[in-house]
Amino acid sequence: MVKWVTTTDHKTIGSLYLITSFTFFVIGGIMALLMRAELARPGLQIMSTEQFNQLFTMHGTVMLLMFATPLFAGFTNWIMPLQIGAPDVAFPRLNMLAYWLYLFGSLIAVASFLTPDGAADFGWFAYSPLNSAEHSPNIGGDMWIMGLALSGFGTILGSVNFITTIVSMRAPGMTMFRMPIFVWNVMLTSVLVLFAFPVLAAALLVLEADRKFGAQVFAPANGGAILWQHLFWFFGHPEVYIIALPFFGIVTEIIPVFARKPIFGYMGLVGATIAISGLSVTVWAHHMFPTGAVLLPFFSFMSFLIAVPTGVKFFNWIGTMWKGSLSFETPMLWATGFLITFLFGGLTGVLLASPPLDFHVTDSYFVVAHFHYVVFGTVVFAMFAGFHFWWPKWTGKMLDERLGKTTFWLLFVGFHTTFLVQHWLGAEGMPRRYADYLAVDGFTALNMVSTIGSFLLGMSLLPFFYNIWKTAKYGRKVDVDDPWGYGRSLEWATSCPPPRHNFVTLPMIRSESPAFDLNHPEVSLTDKQENLGLPA
Repeated sequence: MVKWVTTTDHKTIGSLYLITSFTFFVIGGIMALLMRAELARPGLQIMSTEQFNQLFTMHGTVMLLMFATPLFAGFTNWIMPLQIGAPDVAFPRLNMLAYWLYLFGSLIAVASFLTPDGAADFGWFAYSPLNSAEHSPNIGGDMWIMGLALSGFGTILGSVNFITTIVSMRAPGMTMFRMPIFVWNVMLTSVLVLFAFPVLAAALLVLEADRKFGAQVFAPANGGAILWQHLFWFFGHPEVYIIALPFFGIVTEIIPVFARKPIFGYMGLVGATIAISGLSVTVWAHHMFPTGAVLLPFFSFMSFLIAVPTGVKFFNWIGTMWKGSLSFETPMLWATGFLITFLFGGLTGVLLASPPLDFHVTDSYFVVAHFHYVVFGTVVFAMFAGFHFWWPKWTGKMLDERLGKTTFWLLFVGFHTTFLVQHWLGAEGMPRRYADYLAVDGFTALNMVSTIGSFLLGMSLLPFFYNIWKTAKYGRKVDVDDPWGYGRSLEWATSCPPPRHNFVTLPMIRSESPAFDLNHPEVSLTDKQENLGLPA
């Protein structure tokens, strides 16, 4: 226990991030199930409208800022130093500090449920004037603000650490264009964090000054309601890509291994990631179309435009699978589930980029469905793909394949049952964030389907927990560096699990697939001869 609390080892800190963020995933999921139980049929069933407001506020906050964002830090801490051949991150103590800031900031925000008036209830966007001391005077709102500010500082410090590590600690021979795609995505994500999170931190601290010292910065009379939306969404939209890009990277690491061929269009993928990162800070006001206070043509065009590099990524992923020797072990199954789900989410995003359509479905369940297809489809599917892919590297034991596939199918069916019907609910006019609806509204049947799906989705975690326990107790030990047989990046060139400083010896790095070159020299030689036009 002392080792875990005092550690500066990036692998142990990565495990702390992964365990903590997954715990918050379960907490956020329980909140979601309570809301779905309430919405299963008309009338208030199990909670008051005030409690419902607290639940949707904290559900969004927990899932985005206490689960998805630190999950990126967990995977990055574990995998990125291994992939670049580094013994640790650049600033190990800063790494530890970042984790503790995240943990205690998150605990402060969630502990607001224990206060007499309950947690924050102004929605996770905290729109003005709902966020003011007049409209939400409870201490839960203040704990939400200060908890997120503290946690956000941890995210900023972690990103500085990741950028420094990638820039200055790569192994000899690993040029920028030999880095794994996951490392590229981590670096660009960290740059986005440095753009977005300081804006959130500033906005939160100014909001607290409004609430406690009467600063009047976000007072509607001063135009503060629109100012808050600009500041929040200038953080909020890059945040969506902060939690998406690393998970795109995870999927990009997995598909070539199970297609048994190199990634298709490496340079195109890097270019698409750079384009997404750049465009992500130009589209924030598409969340504000109905305000009438933003330039619709510009933000609509930029929102359409960001779909182009995302489409390029799909071509790369499908091109990698095309004519490959595919096998659908559990990590590949999860990666395929990601492709299907994220594609649907992206297509509804293109619809929402059109202001005439957005005016009709904004703040309806159509947006809820779109958002969950994009975020859940990316983060959760890629998370499970990464867990099953790297579990042998982390623990030295293979997760059970049958239980992994059971988890996948339960979660896949549960997720699509829950959220597919919400598109239709939104198109029929059901507003989001309502605790109740009337029988005559005609929303009852689809809400019941959605609720049944959500409980199936919740049940899907049970075989996963059993899988972890069974693997820890009876799992097959891994005695090779690369249990999948076709691993391409550097983490597959060290033991499972790796030693304290990761490598005993480093292989020569002559391409973006150093571990594959090491383990399959005859294939890499043939590839080089073909590339040079020489006879094999």
